[in-house]
Amino acid sequence: MTSIIHFKFDKKYFLKKTICFLNSNNNSGIFTFGSEACIYDSSELALAKLQVFLDENKGNYIFGCLNYNLKNEIELIQCKNDDLLRFPLVNFWVPEYVVKIENGSRNYLKGNKTSESEELLNDFFKQEKKETFLSESISFSARTNKENYLKNVLKIKSLLQQGEIYEMNYCQEYFAENIKINNPFELYFKLNHITKAPFSAFLNTENHQVFCGSPERFLQKKGNKLISQPIKGTAARGNSEKEDLANKETLQNKQKERSENIMIVDLVRNDFSKIAQKNSVVVDELCAIYSFENVHQMISTVSCEVKENTSFTDIIRATFPMGSMTGAPKLNAMKYIDELEDFSRGIYAGSIGYIEPNGDFDFNVIIRSLVFNKEDKYLSCAVGGAITILSEPEEEYAECQTKIGKIINSFNES
Repeated sequence: MTSIIHFKFDKKYFLKKTICFLNSNNNSGIFTFGSEACIYDSSELALAKLQVFLDENKGNYIFGCLNYNLKNEIELIQCKNDDLLRFPLVNFWVPEYVVKIENGSRNYLKGNKTSESEELLNDFFKQEKKETFLSESISFSARTNKENYLKNVLKIKSLLQQGEIYEMNYCQEYFAENIKINNPFELYFKLNHITKAPFSAFLNTENHQVFCGSPERFLQKKGNKLISQPIKGTAARGNSEKEDLANKETLQNKQKERSENIMIVDLVRNDFSKIAQKNSVVVDELCAIYSFENVHQMISTVSCEVKENTSFTDIIRATFPMGSMTGAPKLNAMKYIDELEDFSRGIYAGSIGYIEPNGDFDFNVIIRSLVFNKEDKYLSCAVGGAITILSEPEEEYAECQTKIGKIINSFNES
């Protein structure tokens, strides 16, 4: 029996525990509560320790997060910027409860159904507003002002002209300080209503909260088949059906966006080749357009058959971070990211997902997200885009606003 059955429902108590909801926004998702075993590590050997943890807990549902700065262990590089969110490099856990949510029904995959567990689920899924989710309406500050952003895009284009890189994902941070989130459940659903993304996630730990509206899959493994679905190419939704269709067609045919996408597809193919069976890497779909609540996205799908005896962390070492969040060549792009960006990405551009008892797994790319440090009352929302030789600085800045605008502006809405 798990400890939850001994407690009367108390949200403050539950918010000291690990709660996770992975939401497909297709009438299905997975909700977890509690932690029977966990690894919370920021050491130089975090990935190696993670594999030990996974081996020790094989056969269980395991959920977890990968911090973008794991790249430092994989590629032996460092970020110069202070990590203000202080999210661990790896945070994986074996939940006490795993509940499959499908078309409103609840199937307990792990843990016994109790009145207390049902009260937590009921409270989480209440979407009606009962309280203000922030202490007050707030405004986000840009860590990089527009002038510096435009200058840095020109610096990146100079690196492209010199042949140092072919593409770079350049990001900026918007942040707010000294705030309190009174009802994180309500905040998650408010933001989910804005994004309605297929790889949406809510995570609550003792020290952090993540509100994720990601449209992007990093990796999915079923059997020995591995797929990745990089996104490169964005267009705003139109205000009318005619305008919306025109924006979609423009994105489909825009050479700059196609070039960005194809370069990352080649990068993912190269990453996969490190752990794939011979001649098994395939591009299943190239530059397809998918429509989401606020944007159209250009998405490709790459797959391979994984070599036998390849571990989870072997796959992560070969593929992480997601190429769409770095650029190409990957190592050089990451070095220049650390040089030119003025914040530490932390869990942003990392990944959250789960491993099934049979070893299959599914992980997203953490973008279009809010990350909150409870102790420091620090809220972060980062955004970025691919810079290529065809990039126009003003257009890149405007694209970032398209991606992030409705998220950060929602805090000033009633």
